[in-house]
Amino acid sequence: MTWTQIDWATIAVVLMVAEIVAPGAFMLWLGFAAAGVFLLVLAMPDLAPIWQAAAFCVLAIASVSLYWKLFRKQRVASDQPLLNRRSQQLVGRVYPLETAIVNGRGRVQINDAFWTVEGADAPIGTRVRVVAVNDMSLQVEAVA
Repeated sequence: MTWTQIDWATIAVVLMVAEIVAPGAFMLWLGFAAAGVFLLVLAMPDLAPIWQAAAFCVLAIASVSLYWKLFRKQRVASDQPLLNRRSQQLVGRVYPLETAIVNGRGRVQINDAFWTVEGADAPIGTRVRVVAVNDMSLQVEAVA
């Protein structure tokens, strides 16, 4: 076994062990590519280093593409799509104004938090419905 063969075997093992230390299924596929180059160099010991590197690049792209195509599952539609989008959960709800809407901006209290609201000017205490979310502001309209 030549040093080049040992190098590729070592790289393959290191990448596969790195996958155990930092899981994410990326290093494993690069390790497979390095193992493929090891086998290639085992079969053709006089292969120039530039061709070894090229083979590694091709095998790395092929193995990672295979992973993405076959083993990476499509995201499953959640039964609670707004779980971590609290502001989106507020759309459609009605709250009284904590401070009047003046020049298009006011404030409501929702549980223990105060939210900036935007809409038509309205006096304090007016009941408003959240109709949309704009960044961290709630778009509201007065409830009749």
